Amino acid sequence: MIKSTQEIIDRAIKSAAGGKEKILVIAAAHDENVLQAAAAAAHQGIVKPVLVGNAEKIADILEEIGEKSTDYWIEHAADNTNAAAKAVSLVRSGRADFLMKGLLSTAELMRAVIDRETGLRTGKVISHVMLYETAAYPKILAVTDGGMNTYPDLEKKIAIVTNAAEMFKVLGYDRIVAACVCGAESVDPKIQSTVDAQALSRMTSQWDTYNLKVLGPVGLDLAISENACRHKGYDDPDGGNADILLMPNYEVGNGIGKALTYFAGARSAGIILGAKVPIVLVSRSDEAETKLSSIALGCLLSG
Repeated sequence: MIKSTQEIIDRAIKSAAGGKEKILVIAAAHDENVLQAAAAAAHQGIVKPVLVGNAEKIADILEEIGEKSTDYWIEHAADNTNAAAKAVSLVRSGRADFLMKGLLSTAELMRAVIDRETGLRTGKVISHVMLYETAAYPKILAVTDGGMNTYPDLEKKIAIVTNAAEMFKVLGYDRIVAACVCGAESVDPKIQSTVDAQALSRMTSQWDTYNLKVLGPVGLDLAISENACRHKGYDDPDGGNADILLMPNYEVGNGIGKALTYFAGARSAGIILGAKVPIVLVSRSDEAETKLSSIALGCLLSG
């Protein structure tokens, strides 16, 4: 059971040392933080990076950060659209094990990923999970979905929770607690998120495969604070111990995630699930450390 981002990195290093070094292709790799993370992952033996983008800029940045550009596999792309298409093509052809977003928008990358003819669709719902490690919480906390699904309905929420649960099983969790975060603990027919949360919490047979308990509706405090549960009389034994926070919509997920990063100084790792391969996706403004943790996470999830 992994409890920190450093443990994710350590396990990826151990996996690679066992002969499972992965090939990571980065779309629009001409960015200093991205290349620092890619270089760190390469030096630790986690991945062999394939750098797709403006070849001249990539080479220049590599030299600036003390790397030899001739040590890297660089594929030139005329623009971001071409970079995304080339990166996806490398995965489809089996020349790369997983994919990472570089200096391009999520929309630009995902257009290539979900292309019906040349993309990486599987028929599953594609969702984003961000893992956070903060001193205020004793274990890794997943926020989903703050990056892909804007206003998911019940069926999509089932898929989002399932994707996250499958990831936690790979990370070694024998039992998982998910909390459907809402503005209140009572069900209000006028507030769809509370109705969906109640439905999700009652689907016990749906979650038995993952040994997963779903709480909801609950406020954020009852999801992560045992003390708040005691004060409010919330007596579910799993109250305050969530592993997964299911967001009611994209805006809440994005806001909570940014708050954890900028107010709480949380370490993090981000990944897209549901495509043919994991897709490393964090904000373009995130530091190299976050990108390295995310690469390591993608390595562990890529089989």
